[in-house]
Amino acid sequence: MRTAVILAGGGSRRLGAEKSLLLFDGKPLLCWTVERLSSVADEIVVVARNEEHSRKLEKVLSQFLPGSIKPAMAWDSLPGYGPVAGIAAGLGRARGKFAFATACDLPFLSPRVVERLFIEAEEDPDCGGAVPVQANGYFEPLHCVYHREKMRQACEKAMAAGERRIFAPLQEIGIRHVAVELLRPLDADLLTFFNLNTREDLERAVALWAERKEKKKLRAPVKESQVYRYSFSTR
Repeated sequence: MRTAVILAGGGSRRLGAEKSLLLFDGKPLLCWTVERLSSVADEIVVVARNEEHSRKLEKVLSQFLPGSIKPAMAWDSLPGYGPVAGIAAGLGRARGKFAFATACDLPFLSPRVVERLFIEAEEDPDCGGAVPVQANGYFEPLHCVYHREKMRQACEKAMAAGERRIFAPLQEIGIRHVAVELLRPLDADLLTFFNLNTREDLERAVALWAERKEKKKLRAPVKESQVYRYSFSTR
């Protein structure tokens, strides 16, 4: 079994709105991420800020997702620890030996790249997972496949020590490095790593989506007649 964990509890100060509920082409970003990952994972776990936030997200998901996709819900057990707490909570609900962990705001997330990362991790069942590494040496810890128990325990250990940096548990689990250039044949522009932090990012994403659709390089999960648009309102 493979699991995908989506972190949806973070703040969005630069955008001025909750990223998980931003409407992108008429659909919340969180739903885009869930739908894409459902093609490569056997279960989806969505991690919210707290129980109340979890209920809110669950309601939104039920409105936009087909009935065949029903993510499990979790929430941070220790507020203020960011992705470390979110990943720990999500892995605590996961059942798969390996789990892909990501944020909720990747409109071009590539299931083919995620599949490759699962394969990289599963080739060595004792490894801590598989993390993409950019040419400048930067890790992509929120676009990464983790060994469920090793990473969960490493995150719990980090929080117990007051450590909030996601790179701290990464150093504990013996994770495999995957150069992003090895992933380029699966995603020519490596837009799988593109996330939305600012209004400028969102403007760029809309333009990129339209351009890629026109060139037929992206199989858009929307009808041809739909117009690309976005909104900063939430539901």
